[in-house]
Amino acid sequence: MTEKRTIVIPGTVLGEAEKRKPGTGTFRENNNIYASRLGIKVEKGDYINIIPLSGVYNPSVGDNVIGIITECQLSSWMADINAPYPAMLHVNQVPWKVEFGSTGQYLNVGDSIIAKIGLINESKKIELSMEDRGSRKIDTGIILDIQPQKVPRVIGKNGSMIALLKKYSNCWIFVGQNGRIWIKGESDRIDFIAEAIRKIEKEAHTVGLTSRMETFLKERQK
Repeated sequence: MTEKRTIVIPGTVLGEAEKRKPGTGTFRENNNIYASRLGIKVEKGDYINIIPLSGVYNPSVGDNVIGIITECQLSSWMADINAPYPAMLHVNQVPWKVEFGSTGQYLNVGDSIIAKIGLINESKKIELSMEDRGSRKIDTGIILDIQPQKVPRVIGKNGSMIALLKKYSNCWIFVGQNGRIWIKGESDRIDFIAEAIRKIEKEAHTVGLTSRMETFLKERQK
């Protein structure tokens, strides 16, 4: 049986509170449960949840993200990670030995990096780390921005979608959890896969997307 996905707007009545419990993206008023955001209605167990269709990135410790350097300070850098708050990268958290005041020799304004979120304190201060093996400065390719909520669809269940994209493009693809995607490869292949990712983003709320994308990728390969 085909799964039915319903897109709802804030204020939509989702069900009776006597039969279900309000989950993520919902609220209860009197005897009804309402949507508090634009998204897809999902019923799981006793709960009704809303998967958001749009919004900014909500960072979590351990997330791998793509950041863009916005400021060089004496012993740190500030980076835009597509979140409501900027993130700081300290010289103690990079793979280079950076002397005091020489941060600009390693990362400058406009440079892009892959980093991990190491800390978020109560005042929403975000600290990054580049000590992880996968962290690096991005020197080639392009960075594509998508809505952070669509990242799981680009990756796919057990990595199925990203595996398809790599198979049909022969590109290096890194998907940051903050909605930024690094694509490296031949220029025509990069354009091809960027188009495919935009299609996934647009149709993320639909059922059977992986199968349709494989057909799309095969046809475009001809």
